[in-house]
Amino acid sequence: MNIETLVRENIRKLKPYSAARHEFSGTASVFLDANENAHDVHGGALNRYPDPLQAAIKLQLSELKNVQPESIFLGNGSDEAIDLLFRIFCEPGVDEAIICPPTYGMYQVQADIHATPVKKVLLDENFGLRTGAIMEAVSPKSKLLFLCSPNNPTGNLMAVNDIEFLLKNFPGIVVVDEAYIDFAKGAASWAERLAEFPNLVVLQTLSKAWALAGARLGMAFASPAIIDLLNKVKYPYNLGLPTQKAVLAVLDKTDIRPVIDGILKEKEKLEEALHQFELVEKIYPSDANFLLVKMQNSALVFNALKERGVIVRDRSKEPLCDGCLRITIGTEAENDLLLKQLNIVAKFIGRPNKISPAK
Repeated sequence: MNIETLVRENIRKLKPYSAARHEFSGTASVFLDANENAHDVHGGALNRYPDPLQAAIKLQLSELKNVQPESIFLGNGSDEAIDLLFRIFCEPGVDEAIICPPTYGMYQVQADIHATPVKKVLLDENFGLRTGAIMEAVSPKSKLLFLCSPNNPTGNLMAVNDIEFLLKNFPGIVVVDEAYIDFAKGAASWAERLAEFPNLVVLQTLSKAWALAGARLGMAFASPAIIDLLNKVKYPYNLGLPTQKAVLAVLDKTDIRPVIDGILKEKEKLEEALHQFELVEKIYPSDANFLLVKMQNSALVFNALKERGVIVRDRSKEPLCDGCLRITIGTEAENDLLLKQLNIVAKFIGRPNKISPAK
């Protein structure tokens, strides 16, 4: 596949802004090229522009993810990469994107921002991909296909064979969003197969398993050709120095696996406890750090929990998710409080739990 043929003509012709830190590489003792304030008034070198291409972070991520630095893009959350993909590949009002609801809402939002028509191909009753229906929806204007795995809000991994089929047959860019992949035990990242698929973009984030939601750092892994396009279109200094420093410190010193294991253990405990409630109709299989739970009187339960200071996410208006609440796995104390308050709510609506939840 020739990626250049998919790129908007104005982006192909774009001459990107050349920042001062792009034009000089090497060591120097005096920088008088970027019109910065030469005085480090606040400390921490915040008077200087950060590395626009975040080379130090990419080097660490390269070792962690087994992906070459030239195949890594870093952005302000993975939402920035989604935004840039629309800017690069979709001519407003002309080209199309395909999404598979229920799924992450930002795909639709970014499409709307960029005036890109969206075709929706619903997941099947088990929240799997309907590959035949997706290919039937393809037209000559189809440029982007978004696949979320593990999926949000359903929590399940998509079948490897289905994603592989779409990578081989979809005529545009296939975006596999792996925001929750660190919680999927034994699952391999599609970033390991970049060399096989020039049309593949893999999204990941440090917001979930790495507990850095406040730092706002998302990753895109793709062929160097696609990464070059992302860097061409992004703002010059899209990641501030505090974020870069915080991320470097975490990647250098943190073994996040024990934290993930603790979250998964809590997920098992919470799922077992939720099954004891009569109002819980179904708990869907989850490879993420949350559970999608179908409940009787879900709107009443949601509002009653909210009044008691426990906030979950109402997903009942999403396709195929009628009556469903999405519950993030909290700390042991937070999960116990959820169960305690849910027990009160269940008794109030006449659907008590079968056994008392943990105190």
